[in-house]
Amino acid sequence: MAEADRTKAFSDGVFAIVITLLVLELRVPEYHEGGLLAGLRHEGPSYLAFVVSFAYIGVIWLNHHALLRLVRGTTLALSWINLAILFGAVIIPFPTAVLASAFSEGDTADQRVAVALYALAAALMSAPWLAFFGYLHRHPALRASEVDAAHVRAQRVRPVTGLVLYGLSGLLGWFVHPVVGLVGIIVMIAYHAVTSEGLRAGPLGRLRPGRRG
Repeated sequence: MAEADRTKAFSDGVFAIVITLLVLELRVPEYHEGGLLAGLRHEGPSYLAFVVSFAYIGVIWLNHHALLRLVRGTTLALSWINLAILFGAVIIPFPTAVLASAFSEGDTADQRVAVALYALAAALMSAPWLAFFGYLHRHPALRASEVDAAHVRAQRVRPVTGLVLYGLSGLLGWFVHPVVGLVGIIVMIAYHAVTSEGLRAGPLGRLRPGRRG
């Protein structure tokens, strides 16, 4: 069983690079004399996509930080699962660029595709989190001393919620309206922000957001 410090350091480095790469999609608009404001307005979707994805990567980092506090060591299998989580993070700049392009230059059909792609990427990102909690539940020796099986089991709700509701957001964006799907994605990002410290079992077995100790 290896120490978790190297995993934490490597993961933080990956998140730092990804969140920096997002800014590369921002550009000064082309404009003629007196047309800068119109040019900036035209690039508005790119700026919005950047803000949404910056917040999203930030929320993922906060959740990942809380995730690694649950472990006191790693194994090869757990390291591979962590790499899968990081893979989900590093692809986010691509659907971000597609989303910005579709809302700047495309029609409604393009926007439907872009929102569905972003939602799909977000939904697939939830899968390795579910695997991480499942593995940690089955290997108690890896858990930090203050973390019990009930707490780990409770955390499975969050990635399952992500798989379902990000997927639903993609369907809404495709079949209803792209903006509706985008709003659903933003709501899910907010949900993961609120629950970044994890869920804990409350009275009568209800789950509620955890608090920083």
